[in-house]
Amino acid sequence: MSISAVLRNSRTRALCVLVVLRKSVRSFYTYKMAEKPADYLSTNGFESKTPFLIGVAGGTASGKSTVCQRIMEKLGQQHKEHTERRVVCISQDSFYRSLTAPERLRAERGQFNFDHPDAFDDKKLLATLKDILAGKKVEIPEYDYISNSISNRTNTLYPADVVLIEGILVFYFPEVRDLFHMKLFVDTDSDTRLARRVPRDIMERGRDLEQVLNQYMNFVKPAFEEFCLPTKKFADVIIPRGADNLVAIDLIVQHISDYLKKNPSS
Repeated sequence: MSISAVLRNSRTRALCVLVVLRKSVRSFYTYKMAEKPADYLSTNGFESKTPFLIGVAGGTASGKSTVCQRIMEKLGQQHKEHTERRVVCISQDSFYRSLTAPERLRAERGQFNFDHPDAFDDKKLLATLKDILAGKKVEIPEYDYISNSISNRTNTLYPADVVLIEGILVFYFPEVRDLFHMKLFVDTDSDTRLARRVPRDIMERGRDLEQVLNQYMNFVKPAFEEFCLPTKKFADVIIPRGADNLVAIDLIVQHISDYLKKNPSS
């Protein structure tokens, strides 16, 4: 393929992303976050805000959290005090349900399916997102990947203008999915995702290679095909190659930036 042909294809892909973004986020510009409800001043002492919710779905190790991190970085939010951030991010992993004693034993052997919808407390996730939409300060639990359990520590999420929620099944539960104003799907090749997951689970989560591979083949891959991949059709914007797709990320960042400028924080 000639260089000119490659350039034409690149421009075409960028234009397609831009067109999809423009169509999918039309309400992004007209959403009246500046119109504050009567209970704008919340009882927790912080300004009550009705945020714009953005769901970020995709398979395991597809780059969801990295995409969110890139967005936060480009918007200059990463190093701000938590009370000053206008854009914040939470993970669906914080809403894994508590395991029973037999389930904990299976999890220790790598025989529990954490990629199945039943592994999540969708009711708690739904209630938390509704509190966020109501402009409340909420406590987000921390998930411990070593012990496969919710820890006693929490992170305080203060009212913000834009909230990113990333997770493998954030589009699976209809009531949760319907709360999002914008839905992104990070679409990364399965071989790349496996190549990322293996060292991550070994180095960061204390797994051994055999356990990681068995869990991937027996649970992760089948669950992705059955539960996660079908939710791709709900996405407003699909991001091929995840955080490597600088064009798509820059376009999304630009839309968020424009929105924040149109709706200045008081």
